[in-house]
Amino acid sequence: MSQDGGCYTWIWTCFFEYSTPKILLIRSRKVGAINRFIQAVIIGYVIGYVCVLKKGYQETDTVLSSVTTKVKGIALTNTTAMGLRVWDVADYVIPPQEESSFFVMTNMIITPGQNQSHCPEIPSATANCSSDGDCMAGFSDTRGNGVQTGRCVNYSASAKTCEVLAWCPLEEDVDPPEPPILAAAENFTVLIKNHIRYPKFNFSRRNILPHINSTYLTNCVFSRTTDPDCPIFRLRDIVSEAQEDFQDMAVNGGVMGIQIRWDCDLDMPESWCVPKYTFRRLDNKDPENTVAPGYSFRFAKYYSDGEVETRTLIKAFGIRFDVMVFGKAGKFNIVPMLLNVGAGLALMGLVTVVCDWIVLTFMKKKNIYKEQKYSYVDDFELLSEEIP
Repeated sequence: MSQDGGCYTWIWTCFFEYSTPKILLIRSRKVGAINRFIQAVIIGYVIGYVCVLKKGYQETDTVLSSVTTKVKGIALTNTTAMGLRVWDVADYVIPPQEESSFFVMTNMIITPGQNQSHCPEIPSATANCSSDGDCMAGFSDTRGNGVQTGRCVNYSASAKTCEVLAWCPLEEDVDPPEPPILAAAENFTVLIKNHIRYPKFNFSRRNILPHINSTYLTNCVFSRTTDPDCPIFRLRDIVSEAQEDFQDMAVNGGVMGIQIRWDCDLDMPESWCVPKYTFRRLDNKDPENTVAPGYSFRFAKYYSDGEVETRTLIKAFGIRFDVMVFGKAGKFNIVPMLLNVGAGLALMGLVTVVCDWIVLTFMKKKNIYKEQKYSYVDDFELLSEEIP
């Protein structure tokens, strides 16, 4: 009971207490030097980091962006399947337009003259057979090429497989040609048009800068040293800047990233707001894990003689280029400035806490300091002295 009463009394006393700061001047070179050093660090943080480096006096906005691309280039090939042929942008850019990306075919496996007919399946665990009883009519393997007819036929002189209804002849499972068929793709160019906007500041910009005219745009190619503002890029240069070899990458394909960064200080002239281009490879290139490398897909070109529909199947290998836009803009505003500076200066209160801890922990006369720093005045006694 007495314990509860003591706890109640302590809570009651604490509730009606009032603490006020007390100024105590300590003449000590060590404590004074520590005090000034901590103050200098905090002031340096507020001015140097918050205000100058992080521009804490600005409000910011993130970029809104749109990207369109236009690839140009001609390649000449001479293959067994298609003979002498000229390739233009309508042949190797698939599909013609994508959102913030484009694909350029650099290599291929061609299976010409396919039509809907019967042919032996490619050997596999589910297709190998020795008699018709090993084949199930109507069965289709998700990794196969057609629907089984129920017959076991000769695939070669030494192997039998189940017959399938499919696009025949079937595509051969072979490695892509090396060197790549469209090795000339390294000299293709792409025009990247990027429009950006910061809606909070009603500010718009595009990567075809005001000083770029039609004559310059017709002849320029991006170069980090000579033409850093040119929006036309040679594919070989993009891959090279990512520390990759174009011809090696063109065999199996891959994914490249074109990064455009717009960091704009709108307190400065608009001409200072220019894009910065960087390039990197995005798909995994692990020399210890070479299973399913690169980037590939299949498409077909169909034609008909009036009776039989025929197609040419193309397994396309190539490089997909993803254009990624990042950016942040800032402009002076009094509200974030006051908030950041005020928050920084509030740290000055830590100086007293640190110095008090140092004095009370390490100084020889810490007991004297404690007696002078903390004193208690009972309200009842003070009033009783005032009453005559």
